[in-house]
Amino acid sequence: MSMNKNIARLAVTAGLTAALSFGGVMAPVTMAFAAEGTPTVATDGNVKIDEKTYKDTTFKGIQIFTAKVTQNYDGSAWSGDKTLSDIDWASPDVMSVVTSAFADVVGAPAANAGAQAWAKYIKENAGDKVGQTAKVDAGSTLDKIAAALEGSTLTWTTPGDSSKGDFKALNTGYWLFVTANVGSTTSSDLANGNTDAYTSPIFTVVGGEDVKAEPKKDVPNVTKAVKDDKDGKFVTDDSKNVFIAANKAADSAAEQLVEYQLAGTVASNINTYVKYSYTFTDNLPSTMVPNLNGNNPVVEVKINDSVVDPTCYSAAYVPGKSTNMLTVSFENLREAKDTAGNPITVDGSSTVYVNYKAKLDANKITQDMLGKAQVNNVKLTYSNNPHTNGTGTTVDHPAYDYTYGIDVTKVGSDEDKTGKPKTLEGVQFTLQEKDFSEFIKADGTTTSNKDDAILTTDSNGKINVVGLDEGTYVLTEVKPAPGYNNSAANGVTFTISRTLNQDGADVTPDTTSAIVAGQDVVQQNSAKAEVGKLSFTIVDQKGSGLPLTGLNGVTFTWIAGGAVLCIGVAHLIRSRKQAEESEQE
Repeated sequence: MSMNKNIARLAVTAGLTAALSFGGVMAPVTMAFAAEGTPTVATDGNVKIDEKTYKDTTFKGIQIFTAKVTQNYDGSAWSGDKTLSDIDWASPDVMSVVTSAFADVVGAPAANAGAQAWAKYIKENAGDKVGQTAKVDAGSTLDKIAAALEGSTLTWTTPGDSSKGDFKALNTGYWLFVTANVGSTTSSDLANGNTDAYTSPIFTVVGGEDVKAEPKKDVPNVTKAVKDDKDGKFVTDDSKNVFIAANKAADSAAEQLVEYQLAGTVASNINTYVKYSYTFTDNLPSTMVPNLNGNNPVVEVKINDSVVDPTCYSAAYVPGKSTNMLTVSFENLREAKDTAGNPITVDGSSTVYVNYKAKLDANKITQDMLGKAQVNNVKLTYSNNPHTNGTGTTVDHPAYDYTYGIDVTKVGSDEDKTGKPKTLEGVQFTLQEKDFSEFIKADGTTTSNKDDAILTTDSNGKINVVGLDEGTYVLTEVKPAPGYNNSAANGVTFTISRTLNQDGADVTPDTTSAIVAGQDVVQQNSAKAEVGKLSFTIVDQKGSGLPLTGLNGVTFTWIAGGAVLCIGVAHLIRSRKQAEESEQE
């Protein structure tokens, strides 16, 4: 009788241990079964870990305890709860690895206490992170077991054939399953190209009804948004967050600081990690430079609404030939604190933000890049294995910045030898954005000194200005070509308008209403748009003389006066000669 009670007690203890398994918290385990089926001892069991997105990720398993697994069976299907009995270690090596992990843990059984004692200890110290969807805490009893086994040289069981997570005909008992190798998705969703993360440990009872599991992990995601100064938003839809509706495109003038936001999610099983590294790598085009304090980028880092103490992360900037790289890196995101020194809770619902500003370098803006997307790419590197230093990387996520220019030709109202309007060299202009006092230079930078911003037509009668933002501008002629009138002294007002593309496509300004004022001096039908550039021609009228009268009278007066002068000179010479002859006589 006493022996039967002991067997029953052991079965209950072992059955409760199964509450730690993938299958979730079990109903109270007794030796009673539901009416359907007959209690049957399973001879083996199947486990399928279903990874829906990362098809190349593989899994492996290792048996911790052997046991008899009993479950109702009606001849075609298993039902009801599973009961374990006759629990023993799967092997002396497994026993050694597991028990050694608890050598310094107060209250842990002795290494040779036996499998029953260890099963009881595991059940009683599992904590509340058990069940079908639970992710075990770092340093917990279950995590210690998984870490010890993963770090060992023991042989693991792998899926049969070419399957990634489909285990067939396994020995009955208590098993641990983990990720063997991670893959990358090739789907078209936001995870496209991301490296998979390792699952939190999956503990389950094998035998009887098949075990069907999904990996217990999340793969972090990242996105990048730019604030368009037209509406001042990081999103294209106020009802959605930056991951769903990130504003990807903005335009700017040379040296104008534009705001960018990097946003990253956190793995739902971050609690399984002791140390969780987390790094944003932002590759700006060589034409763009972040706002710097000395050599360091100026950034604000937040986790949800909490501003992170700068001592918790490092921010660096490295310029390069093709790209300029900005990085913000946490050695351990789990240790983040706010600026008051208070720990910040980081879990699967947390979002990490990096806000910074960058500008187009006026020295690098060229005609060729007008209206072309200047592509900024961000990627996220994150810890992806709770028990090693392994990392995964997301696919690049882009944002785009555009800038524009003008191409203005100055001609006279007359024609050159070829019969075309004569182009005028040396004509001087100033350019200002409407309602702003500063003057714009040819490279798009501004100054309050008018003389420093004079735009002079070249031998082809052209001025070119790059690095302009969307907006309305006034081009004023301040010095015409010699022999021509200043037709644009009152200014030509024009507008550069655009429709930004969220996919990085080229942008061409709209010319429908480009010339706002000054049409009388702009050559008819000359306004046109190319990619990123607005062109038009300004005509100066050639100067003309005023009508004169009395020209013949003036001429006659000069003739008459000259004759009189000549007669007077001749008379003077004759008189002197006569006087000289008289003296000689």
